[in-house]
Parts: sequence; C-alpha cells; structure tokens
Amino acid sequence: MSLPADVVTELIRRGLRIATAESLTAGLLAATIADVPGASATLQGGVVAYQNEVKERLLGVDPSRLASHGAVDAGVAAQMAEGARRRLGADIGVAPTGVAGPEPHQGRAVGTVYLGIAGLPGPAAEELHLDGDREGIRRGTVEAALRSVLRRLDREARA
Repeated sequence: MSLPADVVTELIRRGLRIATAESLTAGLLAATIADVPGASATLQGGVVAYQNEVKERLLGVDPSRLASHGAVDAGVAAQMAEGARRRLGADIGVAPTGVAGPEPHQGRAVGTVYLGIAGLPGPAAEELHLDGDREGIRRGTVEAALRSVLRRLDREARA
C-alpha cells in the first residue's frame, strides 16, 4: 500500500475523522488523502488558508501571534490544526505552514516548515527543514505530514 492509503486505512479502522488547514501546501494534503478510494469515510474537509485573514477568521489563529511571529511559526501551525479540527468537526487536525520558495519569507529560509497536529499525542507542532524546489518542498511536506499522522496513530495505539 501507499503512505496515503495506509493513513486512510488506519483512520477508518479506528473510526477517526481528519481535517486539514493548509497554507504552504494549498490543498495538496487534502487532495492526496482524497485520492485514496474510500477516503470520504475519514476526510472531513480542508481549509486553504494562504492569507493571514483566513487563518484568523476561519481557523481562529490569534492575530497578535501572526503579527509578532508571522505565519511561518510553530504556534501558528498548532492553532491552525486545532482550528481545522474544531471547525470541521474532526478528531484530528493537520496544518502545514512554511516557505516553499523561491525566496525566503518573513525571515525564514526556504524549506522551513511547521507542521501542526491536533488530536493526537506528541508535540502540537513539528519543525522541518526540507530541501528542493517549490514543488519538491510542498510534496515533501505532504509526505512528512502523512508520516507524522501514521507515527502518532501508532504511538497512541501503544499508549
């Protein structure tokens, strides 16, 4: 099986629903999950929150955090994930935000990514440093997000 299929299968097996809030990946994570036959049994939906106003209004990200830290931030990613989980009625929220390039953004280097995850054991956000061009960083982020969800599901099962 493929990584997306493994995630969907495990989520369905456990009766869990997942939602995404995507900045950097602009819907690619939700689309990757949706590509798996049967994903409708687990995928609640996703929010593409490219602009800070969307992060604030739809996901409940603290505007003062955005003003002081910028959108490429662990705390913002964590708040996005929790906002997606809550607003879309899911058990798990996943939210990537970062810099795909070609230029640095808000003082962050290309390839800097924060992956927020709500509803599963582990830190609220993970920091990644990916190499590659814009497409490679976006695809690498999706893969890292799916691996993190699967790893956390496994950790939860062992707890």
